[in-house]
Amino acid sequence: MHIHILGICGTFMGGVALLARAAGHEVTGCDANVYPPMSTQLEEQGIALTEGYDASQIDLAPDMFVIGNAVSRGNPLLEAILDRGLPYASGPQWLAEHVLAGRWVLAVAGTHGKTTTTSLLAWMLEDAGLNPGFLVGGVPQNFGVSARLTESPFFVIEADEYDTAFCDKRSKFVHYRPRTAILNNLEFDHADIFADLAAIETQFHHLVRTIPGSGRIVANAHEDSLKRVIARGCWSELEWFNDDEQWSASTGASDAEAVFRLGSAELGRAAMPLAGRHNRENALAAIAAARHVGVAPAQAIASLARFQGIKRRLEVRGTVRGVTVYDDFAHHPTAIALTVDGLRRRETSGRILAVLEPRSNTMKLGVMKAQLPASLEQADAVFCYAGGLGWDAAAALSPLGARARAYEALDALVADVVAMARAGDHVLVMSNGGFGGVHQKLLDALAATA
Repeated sequence: MHIHILGICGTFMGGVALLARAAGHEVTGCDANVYPPMSTQLEEQGIALTEGYDASQIDLAPDMFVIGNAVSRGNPLLEAILDRGLPYASGPQWLAEHVLAGRWVLAVAGTHGKTTTTSLLAWMLEDAGLNPGFLVGGVPQNFGVSARLTESPFFVIEADEYDTAFCDKRSKFVHYRPRTAILNNLEFDHADIFADLAAIETQFHHLVRTIPGSGRIVANAHEDSLKRVIARGCWSELEWFNDDEQWSASTGASDAEAVFRLGSAELGRAAMPLAGRHNRENALAAIAAARHVGVAPAQAIASLARFQGIKRRLEVRGTVRGVTVYDDFAHHPTAIALTVDGLRRRETSGRILAVLEPRSNTMKLGVMKAQLPASLEQADAVFCYAGGLGWDAAAALSPLGARARAYEALDALVADVVAMARAGDHVLVMSNGGFGGVHQKLLDALAATA
């Protein structure tokens, strides 16, 4: 089968492309914006990319057009597909029918931590010899790719609550029909498609409805929103984490050590490869889910020592003049706060210079702007790129006083960061996009002033 993917460079659709290619299909695709790491992965796999959505691409005559959720009505290629009655499917639908069918799917859902927890779970299964397939919204360093297809019956997937496609406004994860599901947390997000938190809770309960009676849900007991979801009805096995009577974790001899328990029984201890309480909880959820497919908790805990992290999750992009530049995907205030806290716990000396691009649809709408100052409280200085925003970033960040500055021009932001930076500082760049290549611009500018 030849499939042509619209929106191929998104993290999810790029993963679909890699899986389709591995399954023996011919894959081509197009996107408006092409940037690493996804573009690099696709090119390395020999997948031909077309810039833009010109209607002439229908002349490729694929067997199926697979449509990403970034593609809306009015898109010239989509309109040509509809006008001519050509076959199409959403990415989640195609994935469910051609990859996930017949497999034991382990799905990781939640507002935050999906990529980290999915990567941890896939690695725990891999390290235990189960050779899982997976699709992650990032690139786990242990694997070097965001998606992999194997002969194993197990498939680990990052289960996103964002909508499926222009023609299907259900959450993506409704298509996956998992047998094991982690419900990590649930906050209001995606203000462009959800009216309120209750609307997202409804989608999470749609996911719960698809899990078989012999399946298992591993849910976060700290989240009232998830308790409300489960209270609507649960027909599967249910285990809670962050619950002293079930799965729990605490710090050990230091913040870097985690102690994992099931009830009163200690399961093991591990030096955490990722900083922060939230990552300890992500690991706990993954350990609980891995047990459902036969991985002993002691084995899963031992695997933590060999976990190498994820690209764009506190990823070091380089160090110049003693100044380290990091890249992180954080874009929701809660994720920003957790990322800054995680870096502060890992690097106890030196200042944190936070460089932020509010790029997600929710952030662009300004829905979360009042929460930004608190999320950046631990940063020593904040540089916010405000280009294209419909709200006043400087005013929103004013509670931080002189520590925060907003910029319409990226070059001016880079110049001010470099002027302030000194040896020992940590420049933390946070965005869910390419951010105009700001990471390399910062490193180049630091080198030029050496």
